[in-house]
Amino acid sequence: MSDTPTAPVIVADRPGTFPHSVLAERHPAIVRQVREAFPYGPEQRRALDVLLADCAGGTVEPLPADAHDRERWETWGTGTYAGRSWYDVPWLWAESWFYRRLLHAVGYFGPGPWQGIDPFRPSKLAELGSPAADEELAAADDLAGRPEDERARALLHGSLWGNRADLGFRLSAEGAEERAAVPALVADDSDRLWPLLGTSGTGTLCLVADNAGRELVPDLLLVAHLLAHGRIGRAVLHVKPYPYYVSDATPADVVDAVRRLTGAEGAAAAYGRGLWAALGDGRLRVRAHPFSCAPLPYREMPDDLRADFAAAAVTVVKGDLNYRRLVGDRHWPAATPFAEVTGYFPGPVAALRTLKSDVVTGLAAGTEAALDATEGPRWRTAGTHALIQVRT
Repeated sequence: MSDTPTAPVIVADRPGTFPHSVLAERHPAIVRQVREAFPYGPEQRRALDVLLADCAGGTVEPLPADAHDRERWETWGTGTYAGRSWYDVPWLWAESWFYRRLLHAVGYFGPGPWQGIDPFRPSKLAELGSPAADEELAAADDLAGRPEDERARALLHGSLWGNRADLGFRLSAEGAEERAAVPALVADDSDRLWPLLGTSGTGTLCLVADNAGRELVPDLLLVAHLLAHGRIGRAVLHVKPYPYYVSDATPADVVDAVRRLTGAEGAAAAYGRGLWAALGDGRLRVRAHPFSCAPLPYREMPDDLRADFAAAAVTVVKGDLNYRRLVGDRHWPAATPFAEVTGYFPGPVAALRTLKSDVVTGLAAGTEAALDATEGPRWRTAGTHALIQVRT
């Protein structure tokens, strides 16, 4: 929209900043972890070594001529950024480029024996099968005796916080949250979200998922509850078409998570069976659109994806990366209205996000100053704060 305010795009060119540390420190660590997780052959190991060197001083180069998505990436930016340092292009773009390069290095797109092998799968499965996951699933039983609206609220906050808190934590902590000098929830529009998730059982919820494993499970529990209690008629779960950002959910991760639920006990298993049935009869659909792995903000989404979101009663956008893509990965003043930066979105949209990067919008006057005074800049990136924002 022409009247939407603009702000500088976030880049990673300044040492000491969070974006610079991701490119210079986190990405090399990921390369090493992936290298150790699989018995890759000499070709993959050489390619990983090249990628590791590029993390320090590489420039953007086109994908190989035989890459299936070479033309797509040219339209997404390689044609524009070719020859430039990874540190001098938009940070959102550089991060996405790293993961596309990583998949090329390990032979994910083939042909060859490593085709389709998720380099992050071992860590995803380890987390999903951990004793901590058992404890979190057991917490679903603690909600069974509560009124439906309280269960829905607890599941919403479970989805918001992911694996940082069990399903009962947010309800038991609500009083302390209200008394805190600087609340962990820095913006809360949940009262505006519930009317969009009505009781007619006819509307469609689009949920743009974030991470797999123990963070996808609470998302699925929320969807299962909304379907089971007639708040929505259908749900469309948007996931990544291929491995991305280490832990982002793919269709295979959805299947793993639903199986984890059906193999549990008590309330979690009942939710799992409900999800399995909903997948079978079409009330729950999984969509893996190529744009879900694009290095671009949602403002640039293609028409078919726009139509999906336009048809929904509400689109819930989960997680930090999706928030950056929703509002634009820019140095917005923190008080910039969320409704203004999401005005382009083709329908009602809600963000559920734990803060793990610099960008933030929609904070009330004084909130940023209070957070800075209490915690310094770390509150933006440490995952200790979260927000629920809604634009109807």
